[in-house]
Amino acid sequence: MGFLRATRQVFIRIQGVQHYLWRAVDRDGVVLDIHVQERRDANAAKRFFRRLLTGLQYVPRVIVTDKLRSYGVAQRRLLPDVEHRQSRYLNNRAENSHRPTRRRERQMQRFKSPDQAQRFLSAHAFIHGHFHPRRHQMSAAIYRTIRCEAFNVWHQETCVQHTT
Repeated sequence: MGFLRATRQVFIRIQGVQHYLWRAVDRDGVVLDIHVQERRDANAAKRFFRRLLTGLQYVPRVIVTDKLRSYGVAQRRLLPDVEHRQSRYLNNRAENSHRPTRRRERQMQRFKSPDQAQRFLSAHAFIHGHFHPRRHQMSAAIYRTIRCEAFNVWHQETCVQHTT
């Protein structure tokens, strides 16, 4: 059905303890899932893939990851029929998806707990994706139309009333 890009984990420090932010991105750069864990071993990778696969409506055709060996173990165990490509260059789209997270983390003056980070980042990724379409893939007029529609949907879904 498509490409799934699982990124290299980003290190985040929560109350002095290093945690790993696992992220899955589709071929268009849309964040599919985020998971905060204390470890990055094979069990952590399996947990991440299991969580990801329960939310996906399809089984990916190809998984692109960096060269962390834990991904290979999880892929062989959970997705044996899926092609697994390991490359540090094919994963650039997924790596760039960390930028909004880092920017937001600085504004919040770090995360206070793993649960708070998980809840916030899961919501933030989807909201950010909703309001920031892939600008390089469209003309300015189409971009403005999509942004306007995104705000209309947001206002409709959050029940914001306009006072005129």
